[in-house]
Amino acid sequence: MRFLSRRELLQRAGGGIAGLAFADLMNTEQARAATAANPLAPRAPHFPAKAKAVISIFCYGGVSHVDSFDPKPELYKRRGEVMSGKGEVVVSQGNPGGIMPSPWGFKKYGGCGRDVSDLFPKTGELVDDIAFIRSMYAISNDHAPALFQMNTGSILPGHPSMGSWITYGLGTENRNLPAFVVFTDPRGGPIGGAPNWMNGFMPAAYQGTQFRSTGDPIVDLKPGEDMTPERQRRWLRLLGELNAGHARRNPDDSELSARIATYELAFRMQTSALEAVDVEKESAATKKLYGLDNKITEYFGRQCLMARRLVERGVRMVQIYSGGGNFQSSWDAHWDIVENHGMHAAETDGPVAGMLRDLKSRGMLDSTLILWHGEFGRMPISQRMNGRDHNPHVFTVWLAGGGVKGGAAAGSSDEFGYKVAEGGKSINDLHATVLHLLGLNHEKLTYFYNGRNMRLTDVSGSVIREILA
Repeated sequence: MRFLSRRELLQRAGGGIAGLAFADLMNTEQARAATAANPLAPRAPHFPAKAKAVISIFCYGGVSHVDSFDPKPELYKRRGEVMSGKGEVVVSQGNPGGIMPSPWGFKKYGGCGRDVSDLFPKTGELVDDIAFIRSMYAISNDHAPALFQMNTGSILPGHPSMGSWITYGLGTENRNLPAFVVFTDPRGGPIGGAPNWMNGFMPAAYQGTQFRSTGDPIVDLKPGEDMTPERQRRWLRLLGELNAGHARRNPDDSELSARIATYELAFRMQTSALEAVDVEKESAATKKLYGLDNKITEYFGRQCLMARRLVERGVRMVQIYSGGGNFQSSWDAHWDIVENHGMHAAETDGPVAGMLRDLKSRGMLDSTLILWHGEFGRMPISQRMNGRDHNPHVFTVWLAGGGVKGGAAAGSSDEFGYKVAEGGKSINDLHATVLHLLGLNHEKLTYFYNGRNMRLTDVSGSVIREILA
């Protein structure tokens, strides 16, 4: 039996629709093979993009929307009352109490007149560059599945993160750095750990690379003392020859090509990564803008400045976690919301505002999408006297730059801040919007796995048009 070549198969398929369909199938296979050989090669978007990079500020633990960007005067009028009025009685774990107004005042900022609490005065100064979504809702009331949903679109672990989908769709503009970088909080990582930024069922090349904020950005980035540059070059030359020989004998082994590309990236990063995160090269004025001169803001400010330097060098997505571990070390304010949110807002407000100002002054804000969010919001009633429990029914996120309409707002919560009142937006809608701003159609960005074409947005999701410029 003689196997037919692709050309012969195409000829036998004939012209017309059958031939075109077969040709499309062959082109798809060739495209997949090329992607596997160089998984992070730059790729064109589906349509002209507004943004080319994303910086995600993930306030892990759940920021209270009624204490930050969604004021509720009704809470002051009904302080201490048992909240029903919605056709149900609110159930909150751990000593639920009555209605609790925000301990912070609110002020209108900017030409758009958006309300921002005293927690975020520096962010408030920039509301004319920010679009708020005040009607987000999530599926789960628990941290781990809510984190997974916000990061991957699914409440279950094992799915590719949004950063993985973005790099799968667009590749990277810098072959010497990872396409997707993650910074965690010094107090610990988020619940669920690395699956929040992993590649899931995609090739490993699309997973997030965790960077450290001090010292070498990656553990074991530098070779050992016994590995001289000349010795390393000889070792890599031999390895390259062995890999090339294997590739000639196994031309269809695309996974090997992907692994080779990953190892080569690791080698190039030995110099590029160190330079990219060297914030000491920045001016004193820039370091002060990010809060590096302040003990409270120094750590998070350093991460924000590193994020700007990374996207400036072509990294496709950077995710920064504010809050780590459990309870008070994250935004998870079950006990004392004044202490909890006061601490984390003080750490982040200045650096985030500084990053927005810096990106704008460098002409980078138009091409960089900033996404500020948690995994859910918090209840309008008290818990343990002066804390708030989780609230997945409604919360606020905001976006800036990268094709976003500054000063815009989408949706609203009810008079208590308990549930969506109008214009509810799902996590799928948010993901569809981020992909849209990057020039990607969320319905066409698919990966074949387990018998079907998988999507970041699964089987739903609509672009949030109200916040687009």
